[in-house]
Amino acid sequence: MNIADHYEQQLDTTALLARVKQHYPDGASLYQLAPLDQLHIGGIKASERLLRHLDPARHRQVLDIGSGAGGLMRQAATLGVPMIGLDITHDLNRLNQGLNTCFSEAVNHPLLTGDAHHLPFADSSLDLILFQHSFLNMPDDRQVLKECRRVLKPNGALIMHEVVLGPNAADMRFPVPWADDAHHSHLLSRQVLHSRVQDAGFGDIQIDDWSDDALSWRRRQLDKEQAGTPTRAPLSPALVLGRRFKAMGENLVLNLESGAIRVVEVIASRTL
Repeated sequence: MNIADHYEQQLDTTALLARVKQHYPDGASLYQLAPLDQLHIGGIKASERLLRHLDPARHRQVLDIGSGAGGLMRQAATLGVPMIGLDITHDLNRLNQGLNTCFSEAVNHPLLTGDAHHLPFADSSLDLILFQHSFLNMPDDRQVLKECRRVLKPNGALIMHEVVLGPNAADMRFPVPWADDAHHSHLLSRQVLHSRVQDAGFGDIQIDDWSDDALSWRRRQLDKEQAGTPTRAPLSPALVLGRRFKAMGENLVLNLESGAIRVVEVIASRTL
């Protein structure tokens, strides 16, 4: 199974979009779509925190690598920052595009189905690149970072909201939302991630740990799920990830509690 198969295997895009339009015929808000398109630890509030670094005046060419169902892109658009989305999973791009038509605001961002190891952009053409729980699916992280440096303008920004290995990585439990097993999980430790980013030609590297907030958020979500809220709510991550999502959600809490994983924000700039 390749990484696209992991995300597509239980996804019925046509049925899912029909469900969204049935429940929100006049258009859904960011918060109403969040159970489908904010499939990262921390949800829409984590995206809001990440997007505080974006400046519409400076960041005119922004790439979201691993854009998935597009929640971050729609949220950025409401702040006046258009993005280009790139995802290796074509069906997630189809879902992203379809959810634009279900959104209460007019959004039409460009989407590309492609591989982050070989970015289809000219040298020094982008102002900012974002990863949100997508770098963890990249098997050759050095090549991906090399490509990011190539396509960023001098002093262009690299921003990540990512899962990294914790001090007790041996306690890792699968499945998790990004992988059914260790084969597609390419987590680095915080220290190794810092070194990789630096070695790729980035400086001014800042890494902040968001793990405590991430665990609190995931515990609240798990309480709702175990109380049966997703069965009553119109939309749920299970509509994208399928029956596996119950185990995935439980394992996220266990992995954060045990220190198998941590959640971090990385900010760096391309050196000249």
